[in-house]
Amino acid sequence: MTQTLQALTFAKQKYSGQLRKSGEPYFVHPLTMACNALGMGIRDDDAIATILLHDVCEDCDVTPDELPVTDAVKHSVDLVTLRIMDGETQEIAKNRYYNMLLEDREATLCKLIDRCHNVSSMAGTFSIEKLKSYISETREYVLPILRKAKEKYPADSDALFILKYHITSVVDSIIATLQAIET
Repeated sequence: MTQTLQALTFAKQKYSGQLRKSGEPYFVHPLTMACNALGMGIRDDDAIATILLHDVCEDCDVTPDELPVTDAVKHSVDLVTLRIMDGETQEIAKNRYYNMLLEDREATLCKLIDRCHNVSSMAGTFSIEKLKSYISETREYVLPILRKAKEKYPADSDALFILKYHITSVVDSIIATLQAIET
């Protein structure tokens, strides 16, 4: 797990002092994701390293070239970093982004585990509008990617099943709660 150890040290250093909206240290998020991946049987060094570094470029002004990992991991981290290109609307950027993720197993797994962790922790920190928007994006983009990933990466079908079950359960529960509040 050479890449993982390098990613762990680098991410911990870069996230030092940063907090999530919940108030917990930001580093807990990628660390929890890595633990969840390992718990689902994902033991791939590149996948775990990608998970640990997945937000570093967006949140810490680091370019993929500056990451202390292999080119393969740098590429995966680059794919999970959403960028809006000149002249693109956010909608076009999201379509491009989610379609490109499927090119890379590690990026795909990372994004799905990231979404799983985020939906699990959003209820106490997101506004109702943000909850609805995040759920809509999850249904429109993430769940279709998950279905396509099952076809493209059949060796990961057990982990993908767990992710689908968890994401849909949490999203459905939040929707039911929001509907009860609104009525």
